[in-house]
Amino acid sequence: MAHRNARLTVYARRLLVARVVDEGRPVAHVVKELGCSRATGYKWLARWHAEGDAGLADRPSVAHRLPHKTSAEVEARICRLRVERKLGPRRLAPLVGLPASTVHAILTRRGLHRLAWLDRPTGHMVRRYERARPGELVHVDVKKLGRLRDGGGWRAAGRDSWQHRRSRTDQLAGRRVGYDYVHCAVDDHTRLAYAEIHPDEKATTCAVFLRRAADFFARHGITIERVMTDNAFAYRHGRAWREALTDLGGQARFTRPYRPQTNGKAERFNRTLLDEWAYARPYSSNQDRADALPDWLHIYNYHRSHTSLGGQPPISRVNNGPGHYS
Repeated sequence: MAHRNARLTVYARRLLVARVVDEGRPVAHVVKELGCSRATGYKWLARWHAEGDAGLADRPSVAHRLPHKTSAEVEARICRLRVERKLGPRRLAPLVGLPASTVHAILTRRGLHRLAWLDRPTGHMVRRYERARPGELVHVDVKKLGRLRDGGGWRAAGRDSWQHRRSRTDQLAGRRVGYDYVHCAVDDHTRLAYAEIHPDEKATTCAVFLRRAADFFARHGITIERVMTDNAFAYRHGRAWREALTDLGGQARFTRPYRPQTNGKAERFNRTLLDEWAYARPYSSNQDRADALPDWLHIYNYHRSHTSLGGQPPISRVNNGPGHYS
């Protein structure tokens, strides 16, 4: 593709050839009409004479030779040090004798520029994995969220607000409003998400949520095959949870102990949930915030662009079709 300031596109180059060769007009007159120099006009004419119409196509600007390109051995050493020692570009640069900017470019090219994407003990990549089809793996997690008093919470109003002073007074007096437990389920392949607010995270509650989540996914043509959770008691030993999994024909998968990255898609969804729903605006009450959750979930699934899906919403991947955006 020609750069945006190019005087001649492929179409204009064909015009140049037609007017000079077919019509027999002077090159100086034609290039003036097309707004380019004589040198440019003669260049494209020479390419046309040598290669025909194929010579009018854009050519890559990559150099044929890169004598100062970092060798494959050095790049491999940089990647090995990154994985083994978890060092940043500025600390790796003296070890390999290269500028930090070059080291960073190599790490970016190899997909190692984010330490958060590496599993600390093993150095293995824990980012960008993805199941091949919808329903093959569903991530389930619970986000504990402080309830709001009537009149709103202090987080949006600030620490100098009357909401914050009331919160401190109630804590000292032992008057607590408690917590909501937001149960979330995210399909690994499509990122389609479902969430409900419950008063606890007991096994019975988790099982009820799983059945409703399965109904939600089923309405989108997705059958749950495996469910990944952390190692909470309700998931490991809850009888109601095991019965729900058996009835749905799903298999249990658990995260590695003390490794929340294993359930990374659910953890990332929880952060988005907080940023774009729970703390997105001031709410007048806890019920006001709860009422906003279904609308936000619809936006997340049907309208919000997802970076890992090429800027498309999760519904675009359901049943390998474009979905609908109602």
